[in-house]
Amino acid sequence: MPVPHRAIAHPLTEPGRAGAWAESVAIPLVCMDHGFRWVYVNAAAEELLGERREDLIGRTQWEIHPLTLGTDVERAYRHTMSTREPVDFEQFYPPHDRWYRMSVRPADGGMDVEFHDITAERRRTGAPAATVEDPAAVDLLDLLTETSAALTTTLEVDEGVRRLARLVVPRLADWVIVSTYDAAGGALADVAVVHRSPELQHAADVYAESRAGALAADSPARRAIRSGRPVVLGNGRADQVDSFVAELVVTPRARQLLAGLRPGSVAAVPLLAGGRTVGLLSLFRDVGSAPWTARELRAATDVASRAGTALDNARLFTQQRQVAEGLQRSLLTDPPEPDSSEVVVRYLPAAQAARVGGDWYDAFIQPGRTTMVVIGDVVGHDIEAAAAMGQLRSLLRGIAVYSDAGPAEVLSGLDRAVDLLAVGTIATAAIARFEQTGAERACGVTRMRWSNAGHPPPLLLDVDGRVTTLDGPRPDLLLGVDPTAARTEHVVELERDSTVFLYTDGLIERRGPEGPLDLDAGLDRLREALAEFAHLPLGALCDAVVERLVHGRPEDDVALVAVRLHRQDRPRPAEAGPGQVPDAVPAPPGS
Repeated sequence: MPVPHRAIAHPLTEPGRAGAWAESVAIPLVCMDHGFRWVYVNAAAEELLGERREDLIGRTQWEIHPLTLGTDVERAYRHTMSTREPVDFEQFYPPHDRWYRMSVRPADGGMDVEFHDITAERRRTGAPAATVEDPAAVDLLDLLTETSAALTTTLEVDEGVRRLARLVVPRLADWVIVSTYDAAGGALADVAVVHRSPELQHAADVYAESRAGALAADSPARRAIRSGRPVVLGNGRADQVDSFVAELVVTPRARQLLAGLRPGSVAAVPLLAGGRTVGLLSLFRDVGSAPWTARELRAATDVASRAGTALDNARLFTQQRQVAEGLQRSLLTDPPEPDSSEVVVRYLPAAQAARVGGDWYDAFIQPGRTTMVVIGDVVGHDIEAAAAMGQLRSLLRGIAVYSDAGPAEVLSGLDRAVDLLAVGTIATAAIARFEQTGAERACGVTRMRWSNAGHPPPLLLDVDGRVTTLDGPRPDLLLGVDPTAARTEHVVELERDSTVFLYTDGLIERRGPEGPLDLDAGLDRLREALAEFAHLPLGALCDAVVERLVHGRPEDDVALVAVRLHRQDRPRPAEAGPGQVPDAVPAPPGS
């Protein structure tokens, strides 16, 4: 469930003379916190950037202006933030086609940046024109722009590396190997290889597979990793390929494979993040090719700098996702096997690390032998959301098992517990309880009692394949909003072989080119899929629905729980499991 950005308090955002002055001056002003997140944008900066401050506040500098990664802007910002020393410098920014004098000043809680437009002054004094006529220079500038755009739109390390490899060939090299580097273990892993010649792509791939363990101790790759600076070797001469190859790798097979690729020169450029080497960009030019110019090497260094920061962020996001997934999966236990029904659960983590965290399902048997199923979604997508999910899930099942209460009373108890224990989270949840008296068992019917706290409505699939949306006239409040909120409860009588389907919004919400998909349209697609796959066993039905609506790894977490009421006058179907329940639960009425 998405959580909105919130502006962080800053002295200039508060009423008073300081805030009034900041709004009235013609100098664009931006204030950032210690995480480089924009917390204040004055009217002049809003006009300069051409964006509403509401769309800027709460985002980081690197999200708003990814092209500043690896430039003097990033270095100045980080210097001021770490040393608390002011910095003044001049910078040309291609997207604006303008020159700026940047004044970076430390401030309480972060720093302030003023933008002074000096384009006219620079042009009068003979500074380079804002537009670049040299086609090669234009191409390199495009490369930097494309690198930033490509690497800031992925949170997957391997995908980011592959994008980088495809961008630099053939602009900077005839072929390239991009590697990740683990400083703790000293391991260099070649992740992406791209050759400009399709005929030689396979040969380059095979060489890369043998390269890591064959690199010479004094090879450019090893030297670049040790020094953190680019290392260039080779003169492009065809008659010196063998001696050149011998300086790069030491094993006979690696030398043979590399010689077949006819390299004339190599530039090893480290990928740096926070002063650490996190990867390596190995650029190769064929024999007879011109050496790299100073401009090209600067471009390669800038590309590597941006890539290093982006890949390190991707690595951190990947670690965060793995922790959140591990925490979440450890809390999502296997469902019970009540004698009257089959319960199937599914959970798919989000594709993006930043969106993993708050979805959960649960299913358990209460002391009165009723089966209770739960679906929920905590606001937020991070480790904190996963932790909050664990708290809510544990509180809810504890309240439900101890009290043996119905869904509405359980949700009310959870609301009060969240408030009294200061859990400090907001969530949606839907609870359904399956009840049956002896007389109902004899008639082959089951009552389902349910309550919904702001969650997408449960769906009922009957024996004829009809799908009914189970929603009340008015939705109840989300959990964590008002501990005194009244909770309503609904009851429906179900025939045997009916199926109840509960899910989180990640299953029905999709983002298209025009923005988020209408949830009603997503719900329609879900109903259509349920009707189409109604004839399948319950587990196969759930898998088919997920495949139809998600197509692989989802944009958001997906959790679902489905219950099918099998006939009780026949043996339990094999796919429903043996029907095990805790020994402490009493026998069903009329058994």
